[in-house]
Amino acid sequence: MSDQVPSRVFTDVDDLLAASGTLLGPTDWAPMEQSRVDGFAEATGDHQWIHVDVERARSGPFGGTIAHGYLTLSLTSLFLPQLMRVELAGMGINYGLDRVRFPAPVRVGSRIRGRGEILAVTPVAGGVQVVVRVTIEIEGSDRPGCVADTISRFMVAG
Repeated sequence: MSDQVPSRVFTDVDDLLAASGTLLGPTDWAPMEQSRVDGFAEATGDHQWIHVDVERARSGPFGGTIAHGYLTLSLTSLFLPQLMRVELAGMGINYGLDRVRFPAPVRVGSRIRGRGEILAVTPVAGGVQVVVRVTIEIEGSDRPGCVADTISRFMVAG
């Protein structure tokens, strides 16, 4: 986990409710290592050669192994706390996703980072729901590895 201070800290509901359109980030760069890809393959059972067979992948369409799209998506959990912190929350939960795209492959050995934009904040029973578009950038690439509209719920402590 990064020691980076979050891009934005929200301390009260009114501040968060007014945050639609707020840009967040960028985060620290994170390396995409083969060990991370192999661990994801073990956890999910997805051992497709483009992810785990380093020798075969060298002559494949990407010139080497690439991260699973869902691995890249899962790293929104690494980047969101770097992008924002909600101190008013007694609990935060992942509520879902609205839209996910994988515009470019994330090659093993590359570095990625997150940027965000708060698309919507709405009151819900006991707290607020926040939709953040997280873009996972690939260092040196014009296209991101993943763009996902994440939905989180932050329940007010008390």
